[in-house]
Amino acid sequence: MKSKELSVDLRDRTVSRLRSGEGYRKISAALKVPMSTVASIIWKGKKFGTTRTLPRVGRPARLSDRGRRALVREVTRNPMVTLTGLQCLVSGGHHPANTIPTVKHGGGSIMLWGCSSAGGTGRLVRMEGKMNAGMFRLSTKY
Repeated sequence: MKSKELSVDLRDRTVSRLRSGEGYRKISAALKVPMSTVASIIWKGKKFGTTRTLPRVGRPARLSDRGRRALVREVTRNPMVTLTGLQCLVSGGHHPANTIPTVKHGGGSIMLWGCSSAGGTGRLVRMEGKMNAGMFRLSTKY
């Protein structure tokens, strides 16, 4: 979980206390922030040369480090893997070894109407077209 960003004033005071010779523990106690925060501020100051918040570039990565390693491992193992296969791997979808391919033909369908009661079952009737209110009323007469 990400925490809120620290104020520029607090970051500047941290760096100035370090420059005056105070240690991380003293700075942490004086400013009432964890030692890890003090260390992080100092590290970022040394790395980037400023305590200001730098602009972030680009869109944040949607792929975690773990997901990235899994992709590299899969491509190394099987260089002919398809994009769909990689997407399934990353999204945690169905693994190809556990799925059965099917061939679908046409888009036909039929509508059947039937009933059952304590006295038994009624007839099964094939309905033509789409069910609307009029057809529903007719079908209940059977």
